[in-house]
Amino acid sequence: MTHRRGLLIILSSPSGAGKSTLAHMLMDWDPTLAFSVSATTRAPRPGEVDGKDYRFVSEAAFKQMVADGEMLEHAHVFGHFYGSPMGPVKAAIEAGRDVLFDVDWQGAQQIGRSALQDHVLSVFVLPPSIAELRRRLESRGQDAPEVIQKRMQRSWDEISHWDGYDYVLVNDDLELTFERLRTIVAAERLRLPQQPGLVDFVRRLQAEFAKEEQ
Repeated sequence: MTHRRGLLIILSSPSGAGKSTLAHMLMDWDPTLAFSVSATTRAPRPGEVDGKDYRFVSEAAFKQMVADGEMLEHAHVFGHFYGSPMGPVKAAIEAGRDVLFDVDWQGAQQIGRSALQDHVLSVFVLPPSIAELRRRLESRGQDAPEVIQKRMQRSWDEISHWDGYDYVLVNDDLELTFERLRTIVAAERLRLPQQPGLVDFVRRLQAEFAKEEQ
């Protein structure tokens, strides 16, 4: 067996397409998967734990991390900064652990252009129809009609960036979609950039072959 590097697994979708459910199913399938903990400049909410839910930092510290190239991606949302620190992710993938990201298309593009781009696996999840997307949002019973309408309007912008991903899955059957996602992850783990130990392994094979020829 050769040591492998971990993957940066990006899951994106419009709200209601099933991305979060698929992410939880993926982590249940492989408990070694790590979920990327974002840094944010907003204050902790009741019950949130620093380092678990978010990494809470000052605005000055956040901007310094961006300036130092320590953020894989970052954005300014509703008056606060959010981003994915590179350090913990790099350490995880060097240790052979995959890291899961729940980001939008802008975050996916930034990670795809980062220093770790060779280890990125990006997957976009589409709903089977717009009517079904609305039904799923309404069935949650969590949002007011005006909030659902805003989510629907934003969905089109999200969907318009579907072709910027490595894989696109239509989530018309949750179990089948998960099986496809699991197959993709299993195959991507075997890509050459993920197996740095193969070079030494092949050299050993070549050395053995040379001895056979003597």
